[in-house]
Amino acid sequence: MPWDFAFILIFLTAAVPWLGRRRIRQLFAMPHTTKIDRLSLYASTIAFQCLAAGVILWRASAHGIRAARLGLAIPSPGITIAATIVLSTLILLNQIFSLRRIAASPTEIKGVLPQLALKVFPQDDVERLAFFALVSTVAVCEEIIYRGFVQLILQSWSGGSVMVGIVGSAAIFALAHLYQGPRGLLSTCVIGLLFSAIRAWTGSLLAPLVAHFVADLTAGFLAPRKLRAALGSHDQQRTAS
Repeated sequence: MPWDFAFILIFLTAAVPWLGRRRIRQLFAMPHTTKIDRLSLYASTIAFQCLAAGVILWRASAHGIRAARLGLAIPSPGITIAATIVLSTLILLNQIFSLRRIAASPTEIKGVLPQLALKVFPQDDVERLAFFALVSTVAVCEEIIYRGFVQLILQSWSGGSVMVGIVGSAAIFALAHLYQGPRGLLSTCVIGLLFSAIRAWTGSLLAPLVAHFVADLTAGFLAPRKLRAALGSHDQQRTAS
């Protein structure tokens, strides 16, 4: 494996999880986040994602890896479009169901992910516009990084094992979301396995990219209102009792 590819994999496996956890700890230490805090978080994340994906595309191109091998093509349009529609629909329904379940449980609403959502998700139209730019960037860049580059490199490194590529990319993708806690880590790994399997099947990043976008946008736009309403309802019930 070329040294630059090895360095990228090490950075994604070790540095990215550490940086993510440190940033989230800083956010949790704040009693509340301001509009500037959230917009700064969105802007810095967009810049980091673009830089990471740009470096990867640059080094892949330097080693003669064409865009199609990274999944930036649609070799089977019919299958790919059908997979995109089905996967995105399933992800959308899962997000809606999960938000309803969390909002209905006084215990779960105090967990890491709901509390994180209340601190970082958009709260007005300006923030929603910036968040839209954020999730668009993250969906494209993370799919290029994990389902495009990492999956291809691990599969090639293992002698062509598709399973190693799928499992390895899902594991590294999950580590990048270590800040979400054990439950978030597990759910992200499962999603990563599904996305990687569909990328391997279709030969394209389109389906996981669109589903990734749908998942993040749905959570960012629906979670704040639902969680705040649920918190208010639970507080009223506690006061009444």
